[in-house]
Amino acid sequence: MTKLTFLPHHEVCPQGIEVEVEPGVSILDAALASGIEIEHACEKVCACTTCHVIVRKGYDSLNEPTDDEEDMLDKAWGLEPDSRLSCQSVIADEDLVIEIPKYTINQVSENH
Repeated sequence: MTKLTFLPHHEVCPQGIEVEVEPGVSILDAALASGIEIEHACEKVCACTTCHVIVRKGYDSLNEPTDDEEDMLDKAWGLEPDSRLSCQSVIADEDLVIEIPKYTINQVSENH
């Protein structure tokens, strides 16, 4: 089992949470299964940036980002070198520390 530590986020995870998951699932699926409602407007197909997370520890253990993911990340709010789309990030056997950014860009929920 791999331990995921989600740092506190004012809306979706105010206290932060630690969960254990089997390797091979995405960060997004692990979060959703743990009750952390990370936005995912495109339904996990790498077509938006609403599930953007920053991997504070364990980044190198994740699968490599694809060109499509990197192109989408260029549009994310608060992009950092260790940013990933949680729907595309497959967990391995190294523990992770994950930060959910304060804001996300969701054209639908922002009435654009």
